[in-house]
Amino acid sequence: MTLDDRAARMADVVDNLATSRFELTTDGQTAFLLYKKTPETVELIHTEVPEALRGRHLGDALVEYALDKAHAWNLRVVAICPFARAYLRKRRDPE
Repeated sequence: MTLDDRAARMADVVDNLATSRFELTTDGQTAFLLYKKTPETVELIHTEVPEALRGRHLGDALVEYALDKAHAWNLRVVAICPFARAYLRKRRDPE
C-alpha cells in the first residue's frame, strides 16, 4: 500500500464519539478501533477488521488515525490492543 493509499484510507475514518471507536466502513462492513480517552492518554483497546476486509491494511489506517488524533489532542498513546502494539513496534523499528 502506498502512502497515498494509506492517506486516502485515513480520510475515510470517522470518530464515533458515542461508541468511542474510530471506524472505517468499506463494502458495507465496518472495521473499528475501540479507544478510551483519559485526561492524559488515548488507550487503544481493541481493533477488529471483518474477515472479508482483511489484507487491505484497514487496521493500519485505524491505528495511524488514532496516532494523529492523539497528537492533535496532545495525549500519550497507550496500546493495549495486541494489533496496535505490534503495529507501533513495526513502525518504530522498520525492517
